[in-house]
Amino acid sequence: MPVGRREFLIGTLSSIAGLTGPGRQAFAAEAHSLSFYHIHTSETLRVVYREHGELVPGSLDEINVFLRDFRTEQTHPIDVALLDELWRLHDAFERRGHFEVISGYRSPQTNEALRHVTSGVAKDSLHVSGRAIDIRLTSAKTDRLRDAAIAMKAGGVGYYADSNFVHIDTGAFRTW
Repeated sequence: MPVGRREFLIGTLSSIAGLTGPGRQAFAAEAHSLSFYHIHTSETLRVVYREHGELVPGSLDEINVFLRDFRTEQTHPIDVALLDELWRLHDAFERRGHFEVISGYRSPQTNEALRHVTSGVAKDSLHVSGRAIDIRLTSAKTDRLRDAAIAMKAGGVGYYADSNFVHIDTGAFRTW
């Protein structure tokens, strides 16, 4: 049976309104999983870090080890808000592909060494506090990943076209 314009609009608006009530609660209760490949260590990780709105025991430890400073082997707690940003980004691309990690946590020593050989490394980088990551998403071009991250307005977004990666952090919203 054909649906008239009025019925279509009412149905669409009702669906959107549902996301602010019980639909939103169902979204928060979804399992939050992330899939990574580290380009420097060739390690992979697929992990569910949140189920039914609660953090999964042990999952953050796995993530902290995976996103360690691969140069020094030091680990640091990764900000859960950063993981949630990554999950929302992955969701924006229909959960296709996996994240390729260029840099997760950086020890102060590594950060300082990189500052001397690479431009664009901040002295007080949020990588040092586990609040930043440099990534690609295999299912999206980097400029599209950047645009999706900017649209979220959840933190800092840096775009490095020549190196083909996007920096995401949980600091104040800003872009470069």
